[in-house]
Amino acid sequence: MKVVLQQDVKGAGKKGELVSVSDGYARNFLFPRKLAIEANAQALNDIKNKQEAKQHHEEMERQHAEETAKLLNGKTVSFTAKAGTNGRLFGSVTAKEVAEELKKQFGVEVDKRKISLNMDIKAFGVYEAEIRLLAGVSAKCRVSVTEQA
Repeated sequence: MKVVLQQDVKGAGKKGELVSVSDGYARNFLFPRKLAIEANAQALNDIKNKQEAKQHHEEMERQHAEETAKLLNGKTVSFTAKAGTNGRLFGSVTAKEVAEELKKQFGVEVDKRKISLNMDIKAFGVYEAEIRLLAGVSAKCRVSVTEQA
């Protein structure tokens, strides 16, 4: 018997999947516990609609990420910081600060965990940062740190 799972069922499949199980298993276990419904035309149509909606949302998210990547590629994020002797900063510039500055300067909100700095920024200069927006979509920008007057 073909059924559509309403919840994850160990040994059968994940929620929303169309699976084939024995008639007794479906009637005596899955249906009474509301773990599955019979795979009729309406249930199959619901699955199809949900998959199309999910695909559409993923496509829109990818499109937004690609637009953001185009905006950020090659841009420079500028910081001013206090430093001690030999041009070493008090502390360092972190991914969190880079994310805040991206929001201020370009109006783009990026999660700090998606920003990877190739090294710790503890001195003045220009550094490379990679921003991973989605799987396969990333942008490279520069982080410029100058001395506070």
